Amino acid sequence: MYPYEPAVLPLDGIDWAAHVPLIGKANASLARYDGMLQGIVNPVVFLSPLTTQEAVLSSRIEGTQASMEEVLEFEAQAIEPEDTSKTADIQEIINYRAAIAQAILDNRPLCLNMLKDLHATLLNSVRGRNKAPGEFRRVQNYIGPPGCTMETATFVPPAVDRMVSALDNWEKYLHYEERDRLVQLAVIKAQFELIHPFLDGNGRIGRMLVPLFLYEKGLLSSPVFYLSAYFEQHRDIYYTHLQAISKEGAWNGWIEFFLTAVYEQANNNAEKVRGVLALYEKMKIEVSKATHSEYGIRALDALFSKPIFRASDFALSSTIPTRQTAATILRRLQKERIIKTLRPASGRRSAVLAFPSLINLVEGRRVL
Repeated sequence: MYPYEPAVLPLDGIDWAAHVPLIGKANASLARYDGMLQGIVNPVVFLSPLTTQEAVLSSRIEGTQASMEEVLEFEAQAIEPEDTSKTADIQEIINYRAAIAQAILDNRPLCLNMLKDLHATLLNSVRGRNKAPGEFRRVQNYIGPPGCTMETATFVPPAVDRMVSALDNWEKYLHYEERDRLVQLAVIKAQFELIHPFLDGNGRIGRMLVPLFLYEKGLLSSPVFYLSAYFEQHRDIYYTHLQAISKEGAWNGWIEFFLTAVYEQANNNAEKVRGVLALYEKMKIEVSKATHSEYGIRALDALFSKPIFRASDFALSSTIPTRQTAATILRRLQKERIIKTLRPASGRRSAVLAFPSLINLVEGRRVL
């Protein structure tokens, strides 16, 4: 199989007329979702469980098996999986989320150097850590079943010299004034993954590009957008369209798929955010009644930002002034079954507690 020959961007074969209906629907649905984000104080923190779920699903596409609640329990030091592969999966998910947080904190324009920094964070101390973290590849690679050769591979990325020039063209296109930003993002994401500039982690970096690009170009007021659920649900179609680009230059099929993904997932994201907001309003009343405390809202905000936690950390995370007051609030929340014990206190080990209503809502099923 010959290496993929990247198309020069901007593309000249986009069927703009055919995409107009989906362009309108996807942009409108994204705008409605962003309207909800603008009504939330600090959505990055308030919606952090959804961000963790995005990291879980994006990593799952690459083969990890850990769930959101396992990640949160691990971070709360509630579990240490006996299966070392599960621990490795959890760390990959934590790294994915850390890379997104790093990009938000840096708040610098998207560029190749930024992607290398995100890649270094993504592969820090996990599978792929020996595959040049933070560096573009210097060798030819290929993708296929175990034991395959380059001749029998399912996909061969560009040769290194061609990769370098394609990345330069790709970076210029990042800042190009395309006719529609969502179509531009569709091209940017697919071209990056097909150039395959890293030895590992290209798919995850490609999916990170989605919220970061939408935020940078002003389509979102906060880089909080979750598309991996759609890609994970339609994984085979996702890869089929990418392969069709590499084999046939079938960009319009991919663009249609991507616009559909944005449209449907923006609606799903909005529904999920509405659910989180409704739960918060409901819990404001219930927590106030349960705690009879001026610090009830602080406690509630802490539960939403970190729904699995150690009791000993609660005073700090909730900014409640004293540990005694925080402990009293936790006891009252437990009594009313707003929070539950995952692991009781034992010796010097603090109890680990959970806020099941939020976790079950984000998962879309009862898990706690």
